[in-house]
Amino acid sequence: MRGEGIRARKSLGQNFLTDRNVLSRIAALVSTGPGDRILEIGPGKGALTAFLVSGGARLVAVELDTRLVPLLRETYRDNPRVEIVQGDILQLDLPGLLTRCGEVPWQVAANLPYNISTPVLFLLLENRRFFSRLVLMLQKEVGDRLAAVPGSKDYGVLSVLFQLHFDVVRELIVRPGSFHPVPKVDSAVLSFVPLENPRVEVGDEAFFSRVVKGAFAMRRKTLWNCLRGAGLGVTEEGIAAALDQCGIAAGRRGETLGLEEFASLANALLARRGE
Repeated sequence: MRGEGIRARKSLGQNFLTDRNVLSRIAALVSTGPGDRILEIGPGKGALTAFLVSGGARLVAVELDTRLVPLLRETYRDNPRVEIVQGDILQLDLPGLLTRCGEVPWQVAANLPYNISTPVLFLLLENRRFFSRLVLMLQKEVGDRLAAVPGSKDYGVLSVLFQLHFDVVRELIVRPGSFHPVPKVDSAVLSFVPLENPRVEVGDEAFFSRVVKGAFAMRRKTLWNCLRGAGLGVTEEGIAAALDQCGIAAGRRGETLGLEEFASLANALLARRGE
């Protein structure tokens, strides 16, 4: 195997996926034929890359580790459909990269390092207009939060914001033995298909996000107390009126609200800003 002498760096959160059955199953979730475009984040030694390009797709792989970039470029030097970009996905001009490299939409395939999974998720959410599908491997705990339903212990900010814009499906669980070095926790592969329109009507998405984040800021506190401390620019009287208007008891907790309730509440609070 190419790169067998290169050891994973803990500082980069690297755990190389080596199980060919799992690699094949992940690649099967992505359209990999001619005309398809794939962004791979963190290809590592290129184990998944080989499956993704086998059908003729155009692939751009972004890799931070300067030890691995020469290996990947040497492997694909004769394949004009593959471009290896050295850099930090969180620092790159992602819209610029994707528009330069081809027409939208793109798919994303990634085995995300645990230590950057949340910021990368928010980066992909922000740039969702470029994508037709995301296939991401994440720490199982994060995957559980993304797919969680209201009232469950895993339901939170990620659940609400991603389910507003995507159909989220947990596709498979990946055990630690499928990686080298072996992590201490299970991983999960999830697929995300962007919705044509948000699942519920949200007037001001930035404000909606602030309301959601505020509602989950103190999970043991009531919704009333969380919203009071969220810096929404709404008086206590305004918060009380908004909750009453939406039929939401002030003593409930954020994790009990569904998408429709969050949207209704955010719109009601927005109308009371500055009163």
